[in-house]
Amino acid sequence: MTDPRASASASAFDRDLRLQRALELVDVAEDTLARLRRPRSTLQVTVPVRRDDGSTAMFQGWRVRWDDSRGPTKGGIRFHPDVDAQEVAALALWMTVKCALVDLPFGGAKGGVAVDPGDLSDAELERLSRGYVRALAPLLGPGVDVPAPDVYTDPRVMAWMADEYAVLAGAWTPAAVTGKPLA
Repeated sequence: MTDPRASASASAFDRDLRLQRALELVDVAEDTLARLRRPRSTLQVTVPVRRDDGSTAMFQGWRVRWDDSRGPTKGGIRFHPDVDAQEVAALALWMTVKCALVDLPFGGAKGGVAVDPGDLSDAELERLSRGYVRALAPLLGPGVDVPAPDVYTDPRVMAWMADEYAVLAGAWTPAAVTGKPLA
């Protein structure tokens, strides 16, 4: 099986070079190219999680919104022990490109938390999922940035995130998170 992170391991220089080469194949204005060279925003967060034994574990997380010129950003959130800021940024760029290629009215984003979900109980995983949303809340929402599932974030995780967003927003907002169960 192919590692889902393999295409995202390029350095920032390599990422820029690949972007430059790809955009040379199409007619892209220099101002557009300049805008696509850097993310719109990058947020690094530390999410404290109370463990079942009463101790507290700290987890690093990121959310990168690459470009929102086509509309709100959207992209997956991965929970993986090897995820880092560089990988999240590369994936946000490629999400931007994918949305543009199929003419979706969205920009690209990506998020991640450095964690091995297998090391957490269900209750700890829920606390991590909700804590991550609390840390990102000002940057999330249907008109701003819409998280989606990715590596080790399944419908259950997305449901916790959607519920936490609803608690913070004061109303159930189905469009705030995708990939949650329908019922």
